[in-house]
Amino acid sequence: MSILLQALTPVILEVTATVATVAITAASGYAMRKWGIEIQEKHRNALHSALMSGIEAALGRGFTGDAAVADAIEHARRSVPDALKNLKPAADVLTNLAKAKLEQATKVPAGDALAEALKQAGAK
Repeated sequence: MSILLQALTPVILEVTATVATVAITAASGYAMRKWGIEIQEKHRNALHSALMSGIEAALGRGFTGDAAVADAIEHARRSVPDALKNLKPAADVLTNLAKAKLEQATKVPAGDALAEALKQAGAK
């Protein structure tokens, strides 16, 4: 029995090492996908938040239109450089995001628009 065990030991060790290597590789791939997605989501949220803050600040300073968009983009460049470095958005994508935030910030909620219209109709 001892001779058989001595003969099989290298084979058992080789199989065990192979299985362990495959398991570790699969686990590390899963972890990188999961954490990589979470990190990208964190950067995306930070960028969107910075653009909205930039738009709100620009509007507060009296900027409108393209000036507000440019100011918001500059605000994002200063406040979340890591997010921009990680996401690498093209200039037109960043501009479109800032324009969407401007539209979102200046949009009158539907309930308020209806109340204003009813108020004006009643005043006439």
